[in-house]
Amino acid sequence: MSAPVVGGPPVRVRFENVSLEFGSPRGPLRVVEDVSYDIREGDFVAVIGPSGCGKTTMMNMLAGFQAPTSGRVLLDGTPISGPGPERGVIFQEYGVFPWLTVEENIAFGLKLRANRVPAGERREIVRRYLDLMGLSAFAQAYPKHLSGGMRQRLAIARAYAVKPQFLLMDEPFGALDAQTRSNMQNLLLDILAVERKTVMLITHSVEEAIYLASRIVVVTARPARIREIVDVPFGYPRDEAIHERPEFGELRSHIRDLVMDEYRAQQDQARPVSFSD
Repeated sequence: MSAPVVGGPPVRVRFENVSLEFGSPRGPLRVVEDVSYDIREGDFVAVIGPSGCGKTTMMNMLAGFQAPTSGRVLLDGTPISGPGPERGVIFQEYGVFPWLTVEENIAFGLKLRANRVPAGERREIVRRYLDLMGLSAFAQAYPKHLSGGMRQRLAIARAYAVKPQFLLMDEPFGALDAQTRSNMQNLLLDILAVERKTVMLITHSVEEAIYLASRIVVVTARPARIREIVDVPFGYPRDEAIHERPEFGELRSHIRDLVMDEYRAQQDQARPVSFSD
């Protein structure tokens, strides 16, 4: 586990002995168990672990969609009690409105009370993100006419337009083909270089976590606990050449071993219990 940072950017988010459980026909189901870690200003934190282990539940607690059963999730020292405009969320399912044009989708959040801006400023913001995401030629198109990568660019544009301080991303590129996924990762890095955000990324891809993140939180099979927190030894800006560096391969092997251990633990949990006479 990485050593605590002395000084440096301020802590913005703190998971403080957080646990969460749901009711089930067989009794309480513990999803997250005694999780503690910090996210500092400007961090890019990737959370990785087996499917169904509780990664997205952690993000949902930071987003304010769910409350912990015990412990606290703190934002600037205050317990999170619900969603807020400073936290933008991007889901794997694109999260765009099919009945609105590309332009209208980007403008949507800027018309809501929490983020409302005058019409002239709204047009400037929309134009900026159309250009930044390469969507200007599709401003009047509907999402059904866009490729998967373009729909995800639209989802990112809509999230960015309202100027959130935090970007919470749940497998945002998981449904894309390999080439489009790589292009989207590079686009995200380019955007973050211009408009620095604090990011939490949920992913199943070890390579994606290393390429994008400054820290990687490896979580266990359910219930999610912290297995290890890894500092990524590459600065920004990044390009795809780091995939060929020996340090990248060594870190990939280390994290992959951790994750595969947890997948095996998850499979053991799923095996039916047998009783001998």
